[in-house]
Amino acid sequence: MARTKEFDPDAALQSALELFWRRGYEATSMADLVEALGIGRASMYATFGNKRELYLKALDRYSEHLDPDLLRELSQPGPALPAVRTVVRRFAAESSVGDRRQNGCFVTNTAAELGAHDPAAARKVEASWNHIETLLRSALTRAQAQGELPADRDPRTLASMLLVLMQGMRVVGKASQEPGRVRAAAEQALSLLD
Repeated sequence: MARTKEFDPDAALQSALELFWRRGYEATSMADLVEALGIGRASMYATFGNKRELYLKALDRYSEHLDPDLLRELSQPGPALPAVRTVVRRFAAESSVGDRRQNGCFVTNTAAELGAHDPAAARKVEASWNHIETLLRSALTRAQAQGELPADRDPRTLASMLLVLMQGMRVVGKASQEPGRVRAAAEQALSLLD
């Protein structure tokens, strides 16, 4: 007879995500995970696989919970340009204060730590960035069709620029003691939409 799990895998995955997000992949040991998740090594391996597999599952979970908010914000009916501005300003604010500032973006952190030498992690990062860029491009294309964005602006390149800016804000915000730096950069980039 199969034994039932004595822990909630969903809650354990969330705990792993929070630990990896705070510390990073390399600085998180299996002992750290066992302690934070409150489960034994054998249960962890049986449920999630090794540390790398658990990290990739945590990254998937992070992306799943982040992307629906962006989709909702950037796909609302009506004027599209205010939604784009709101998203960029929200990224700037989150990059300047609070826990988000200290932790950065889990996707961006993964890109910096694992992207160059872990192809699976790099693919997940690229998929997340492609998704965000597509949402931005779609909103900017809609804004242009509605007359909010000048006809001589290219929604594709603007979306790429905003994606790079938003990810860069996460990196700079994480290390900078100057919150105005990130907000000023965001406003300068947004001026290109006028």
